[in-house]
Order: sequence, then structure tokens, then C-alpha cells
Amino acid sequence: MRLLRSWLSPRQREQFDKSGYFDVVGCLTGRKYRIYYDMLPPNVYEIDHAGHRAMGLCFAPAGPLVRGDVMLAQKIALETNEHDALAAANRVPLIPATLMSRGDRSRRSASWLRADRSS
Repeated sequence: MRLLRSWLSPRQREQFDKSGYFDVVGCLTGRKYRIYYDMLPPNVYEIDHAGHRAMGLCFAPAGPLVRGDVMLAQKIALETNEHDALAAANRVPLIPATLMSRGDRSRRSASWLRADRSS
């Protein structure tokens, strides 16, 4: 986490300390992405113009890495090579919680976890 924090801008560190996430801007499109610490996959979301999560993105470096290193790799990828990061990402459309039953939400979370471990 010390390495990740050393790469964050002062604004990103403030966001991360306060909310458990930080925003990055894609180098190619200028889109805003939010990288969360404490969230099951996906932990990266495209953020719409109103500041809401619009699309989940599942991508991570290969190998067993600690969460801070994964988040740093995601940050660097979006800020320096957004095209390839998006090409590698699995897109997860958001389904409003009001449309899912309680059982569906828990199964959906579990399926994301299994999918992430297999990639």
C-alpha cells in the first residue's frame, strides 16, 4: 500500500483515505475511472458525467499480487495505455439492485469472484 500511495496524486490520496477509492483519467479518451480498494471484482468502474458508476471493468496483471500492486497496475494502465487496458478488460454491465432479488445479488457476487480467480 505504501508503493500505491506514493504513486497517487495528492487529490487521489485524499479520495482514497476518505472513501476507499480514487479516480483516474484515461489517457486516450479522457474518461474517468474509479478504482476501489474494498470491492469484489470488478473493482474498476467507468464513471459517467453525473459521477455514477456506469460500467464495471475486470482486468488485472497476471500472477498473485497484493491488492495495492493490482490497483497500481490498473491505475498506470488506464493513465498510460488505456486502449490496451480496455481491450483486455471484461466489461460488466451494472444491473440496478432494485431489479435483482437478494439471492440474485449474492450469486452474482460469487460468480464475479469465481470468474476473477480463473483468469
